[in-house]
Amino acid sequence: MSITSFSQEIDLELFASGFNSPVSIKNAGDNRLFVVEQDGIIKIVNSDGSVNATPFLDIDGRVIDTGNERGLLGLAFHPQYISNGFFFVNYINNSGDTVISRFITNPPNGDVADPNTEEILLTISQPFSNHNGGDLAFGSDGYLYIATGDGGSGGDPDNYAQNLNSLLGKMLRININNAEGGNNYAIPADNPFVGNAGALDEIWAYGLRNPWRFSFDSETNDLWIGDVGQGAIEEINFVSSTSAGGENYGWRCYEGNSAYNNTGCPDMNTLTFPVAQYNHSGNGPFKCSITGGYRYRGTAFPNFVGLYFFADYCSNEIGFLTPNGNDWDLTFSNQFTGNGWTTFGEAINGELYIAGRNSGNVYHIIDASLSVNDYAKSTIKMYPNPVDDILIFETTSANKLIKSIIIYDLQGKIVKTIETNLSNRIEIRTKDLANGLYLAEISSGNSEKEIKKLIINQ
Repeated sequence: MSITSFSQEIDLELFASGFNSPVSIKNAGDNRLFVVEQDGIIKIVNSDGSVNATPFLDIDGRVIDTGNERGLLGLAFHPQYISNGFFFVNYINNSGDTVISRFITNPPNGDVADPNTEEILLTISQPFSNHNGGDLAFGSDGYLYIATGDGGSGGDPDNYAQNLNSLLGKMLRININNAEGGNNYAIPADNPFVGNAGALDEIWAYGLRNPWRFSFDSETNDLWIGDVGQGAIEEINFVSSTSAGGENYGWRCYEGNSAYNNTGCPDMNTLTFPVAQYNHSGNGPFKCSITGGYRYRGTAFPNFVGLYFFADYCSNEIGFLTPNGNDWDLTFSNQFTGNGWTTFGEAINGELYIAGRNSGNVYHIIDASLSVNDYAKSTIKMYPNPVDDILIFETTSANKLIKSIIIYDLQGKIVKTIETNLSNRIEIRTKDLANGLYLAEISSGNSEKEIKKLIINQ
């Protein structure tokens, strides 16, 4: 693996703002994004970047968010959410312990969930306030995967991550469509430690320190885990979709590829080491905590396709891994100061978003090499993008009303022209245009022009 610093290819477009410590972004199978705030609130962001005034869920009273790493930490929507309204959260309760529970939205496409529908699936005792993990996601197998930290303090003093009789420091895998053994869930029959008297059946993989964010590749179903390091190294773990589970990622024996505490450890040949890692110092700005992301599978930015995106909380850098044969090359972007990156989000169309805990902003990640206008200064929104049918242009400035819109194909040919009488909102149909990349030139009444990239994806 090679490391390259300060690439200028990544840029950001402000999408929504005003959040209080956002820590997770998920979609529910439609054009909305759901932003999790650490104090116990989930808010809906619509496709135009507007935020609903009424929270989707408010369980602030059940959540403790003191100690920096506690709070409402994770969200996952059931694969059949559109019909059953089931979604799942991971939070630290007022006793300081991890709770995995299910809520119901009725109707399933509604904008407000009922907090009284909570059904607790798992409660995991936490010995310390830090290293809680917190992420949730459904695999293509329909099972719920849960990331847990090693229980906290420093150096995993009780060796929880290597202990198969503890749920801490693990990736768990449960069947939430059935119930058995007195639990509100069942154990998948092919979990790797089923039938092993010396291990808990819920465990899918182990040897993790603080897997703060993980994701499944929406194209290949491979699993990616960003595991926060102890004091020197941050690591990225990869698991093929063909894995039968049971991987041991090595913590506390190893931090990244380096030995940390080898007392009583298994042979290193039995461990699964990261596909990429980086040090806190010696390679650009000081780094401290990895935020795992996603492989890009959208269509708006062809140069991004197949890259795995991640970020660092302290350096405010966004990085990516590029496949290089059987290896991965790691590249850091420039710094986006003042954010404190805590989470990525993948929209239904594959576009990637990122949120800053300190800034309270959610940004769309864009390719700077394709940028044809200053996104930060733009007062005209174009959404949804990609578009299936109805495309909306809307100005946020009363002094910059829309006069005309011209859409060009990539050969410069005009394929659609719309003249208006100085409007602040225009809707146009795109069904008559072929799938692909276009440029939209928007002229305002004061003779200014903006050019935006448009993806038509019918």
